[in-house]
Amino acid sequence: MTVDHAVGHSTLRGITLKIVSVTVFVGMQTCIKAAGDVPAGQIVFFRSFFAIFPIIAFLAFKGELATAFTTRRPFNHIARGLVGVGAMGLGFFALTRLPLPEAITLNYAQPLLVVVFSSIFLGETIRVYRWSAVVVGLAGVLVISWPELTLLNSDQGLDDQEVLGVMAALIAAAISAVAMLLVRNLVQTEKTATIVLWFSSTASVLSLFTLPFGWQALTPLQAALLVFAGFCGGLGQILMTAAYR
Repeated sequence: MTVDHAVGHSTLRGITLKIVSVTVFVGMQTCIKAAGDVPAGQIVFFRSFFAIFPIIAFLAFKGELATAFTTRRPFNHIARGLVGVGAMGLGFFALTRLPLPEAITLNYAQPLLVVVFSSIFLGETIRVYRWSAVVVGLAGVLVISWPELTLLNSDQGLDDQEVLGVMAALIAAAISAVAMLLVRNLVQTEKTATIVLWFSSTASVLSLFTLPFGWQALTPLQAALLVFAGFCGGLGQILMTAAYR
């Protein structure tokens, strides 16, 4: 196998894993949306805590359970957790304020911003065709969000829940792009399962700090949807992290 062939195979594998992870995350978002108006911090906890179970199953399958938490870079994992929790919280807030198709579409700004930030902060060379795709993609995001953002000039703007949802979704996409750069740095030395287990554990603990700020009693259906969202989140996290290798 030539070097070029190996690189091409690796790239194709990464793209495939990314596509599958996006599909799984859409399922997660659908469950969260179906759960109704649940506080963002509470959603983050369910998404993070119940993600640990598929991660543990993955570790057990690979025989890596005993060394799952072993790392020489704990502070890098914690930093990734802090950034990721911020992105998740804002993203879930947006999801409870926007129609599902609009929330998912605005979330597509994240991979576009990863390209931009990779060029700015990592000095990566981005070819013209890729910049063209980024420009077209961001233009699409602007077209979707512009009707809501123009309401900011009116008195009712900041009281409009969809306006707040659009703003939260865009900020979440930017923060999430930073989180992906941190993941790309971690995959150079850390195992996929270690990265996702540290993240889910860190996010579970951090989300508990929102408990005094309006967590609510859930119906059995809401609880089931959020638990399943957590399982999807764990699986999607494994696939996405592997895609960045």
